Amino acid sequence: MILNLTVALGIGLLIGAERERRKGEGPTRSPAGIRTFTVASLAGAIGVIVGGQLLLAIATAGVILLTAAAYWRGHEADPGLTTEIALIGTTLLGWLSMQKPALAAGVAVTIAILLAVRSRLHHLVRSVLTEDELNDGLILAGATLVVLPLLPDRSMGPYGALNPHAIWLLVILVMAISAAGYLAVRILGARFGLPLAGLASGFISSTATIGAMGARAAKRTDILAAAVAAAVLSTVATIIQMALVIAATSMATLQFLSASLTFAGLAAVLYGTVFTVRAIRHQAEGEAQSGRAISFGTAVTFALTLSGILVASAALREWFGETGVVVAAALVGFVDTHSAAIAIASLVASGKMSAADAVAPILAGLSTNTISKVILASTSGGRAFALCVIPGLIAVALAAWAGALNILISG
Repeated sequence: MILNLTVALGIGLLIGAERERRKGEGPTRSPAGIRTFTVASLAGAIGVIVGGQLLLAIATAGVILLTAAAYWRGHEADPGLTTEIALIGTTLLGWLSMQKPALAAGVAVTIAILLAVRSRLHHLVRSVLTEDELNDGLILAGATLVVLPLLPDRSMGPYGALNPHAIWLLVILVMAISAAGYLAVRILGARFGLPLAGLASGFISSTATIGAMGARAAKRTDILAAAVAAAVLSTVATIIQMALVIAATSMATLQFLSASLTFAGLAAVLYGTVFTVRAIRHQAEGEAQSGRAISFGTAVTFALTLSGILVASAALREWFGETGVVVAAALVGFVDTHSAAIAIASLVASGKMSAADAVAPILAGLSTNTISKVILASTSGGRAFALCVIPGLIAVALAAWAGALNILISG
């Protein structure tokens, strides 16, 4: 009880302190400051303690009436409703602190931050964001918060290969990566922003990153080198992630794959660096003045292409069965090379396979995953993008096999 009341007191003081600084002076000052907000929060908490939901409703209604009266008294000088709405919200937060104090405190901090950065938010929306950027943000929010929760999260379709929830999540991922690249370009320019965004986004999904960068290259030929660098550098993240997941599953497997992963990573870094240097030399301007932050059509095309790969993989498994660990890993690799690597490394950790025998299946998964990336690079970025990216992807896969050649021959 004491803790809950303390939280209610803190909520009122926090929001009230922020409002006090903007209250102003004289007859045009805001009707509520630190004392009013603190009392309102405590009133909500006390209402729950003394009279339950009924008294809370009466107290909240009283605050609303007093707030409305104060607003109408000074609405000509201050047409905003921010302080008035915040006062009502503080009363309700006082009630919430008696039920879920941690949640109430978190919401209070969020409200205080929104109130404190009012000027920056206004400047961002009015002067920084363009109308297209705002629309793109709304599309991304709708796809995430409206569509995604409505989609079934289960296997369905041909051979049970399609999960609508998981596929739509990839659509969101492609749009988010595209938006991150757009933001990086606005801040750093295309020459530096896209390669860095590609490398970072690769830790989320290298395949999705290639699709997103292809969409950018298709729209603007002057950022082709930067988009190619971003696409290839995203595979560096793939190699790093693979090393981490294998290490967490079976260190013996990582030791046998160390040369393969090192060669593949170096190939990706070198190839990506070449196009990064080309992008730096090419005086491409940033994308702040043109283009869109996301491409919904490209994201859907990516999802359809991936869905086709999923169905094809499931069909092969259905028709030919599990003809060996290598084939199974290769089929899984079409979708996710890390899942294939974890599955094989788990067999090594459980003693069902030797570490040396695990090399070929894991690299098979890496190779088929490269095929998926090649397909997406071809469908998303056009001929020029594909001709630049595909050799780099193939070079990474060949480097991985070259690193394991001695082990495979001796095995």
